Amino acid sequence: MRRRFGFTLIELLVVIAIIAVLIALLLPAVQAAREAARRVQCVNNLKQMGIALHTYHDALTVFPPGYIAASRFIDGETDVAPGWSWASMVLPQLDQAPLYSSINVDLPVQALANTTAVQTQLAAFLCPSDQLPSSGTYPVTDGLGNTLATVAPSSYGACTGNDYADVAMGLNNNGLGNGLFYRDSSVRVASIVDGTSQTVMLGERAWGMTEGTWVGAVSGGVVMRGPFNPCPGNADASYLAPCLVLLHCNMLNSNSDYDSGLDDPSSFHPSGANILFADGSVHFLRSIQANSGVNPNGTTRYSPASLIFQSLGTRSGGEVVSANSY
Repeated sequence: MRRRFGFTLIELLVVIAIIAVLIALLLPAVQAAREAARRVQCVNNLKQMGIALHTYHDALTVFPPGYIAASRFIDGETDVAPGWSWASMVLPQLDQAPLYSSINVDLPVQALANTTAVQTQLAAFLCPSDQLPSSGTYPVTDGLGNTLATVAPSSYGACTGNDYADVAMGLNNNGLGNGLFYRDSSVRVASIVDGTSQTVMLGERAWGMTEGTWVGAVSGGVVMRGPFNPCPGNADASYLAPCLVLLHCNMLNSNSDYDSGLDDPSSFHPSGANILFADGSVHFLRSIQANSGVNPNGTTRYSPASLIFQSLGTRSGGEVVSANSY
């Protein structure tokens, strides 16, 4: 009789089980390596923007405005035109001079003549970990849901200050901020009294959490919560147009904010987000998901981590923050 060689069914099942276990052990490591690569790319994006902002400052002796508004401040909603943002102002410094030249900055963001420009997706403004719109663009609507403009997304926002500097209304309903970027701002390096290494310039603000854009503040428009926003409350939560391009320092990756954290930094990196400081350095700051409640007088009781983060958001608050506290 001739002897036959082969696998039994049990041996085959054992081999398959071993392979499955090895894949299960390997998959998290592969995912972690991919996320590490995405995080490095995000850091590079922020550093590239930091160089562009400082190059702009070298040429004009000021940083670009948070957004450009031609009229006096009224309500932070209908008075933001033309609305072009800090990001659109540094396009030439990001090797996008032809795109900048195609923009008519005297016309509002949503003007028909600017349609092609505002729908241009730029890799420098997109974190590879972000959950971006599948179409590459998305509609900015008014409070009633009417589309005002179709624009390209962004994963980053400029810092207007701490929690007292509302991204739309400003410090005292004037549109101003105590950070580096706000309505018609023109901040110089010399005015960063707290030190450039202790002052936030830009931060991640994932589109999947807050539907922001690099383009600017669309007059009459609102920013909507992204499809993966974890905050509770009304799924239709929104905020005014300057929030499309600006943020402030309070919480980070919030999962509890009553306004859905639309005006705070966020990311899809595990446990934190990349933050660009005014000296050009990028730090990974850990999540600050909630504050500590409400004081008897109705004011917010900030967590210690939030107070540190807010101190980093101001340009001349006089706070002393040690480097190992964040």
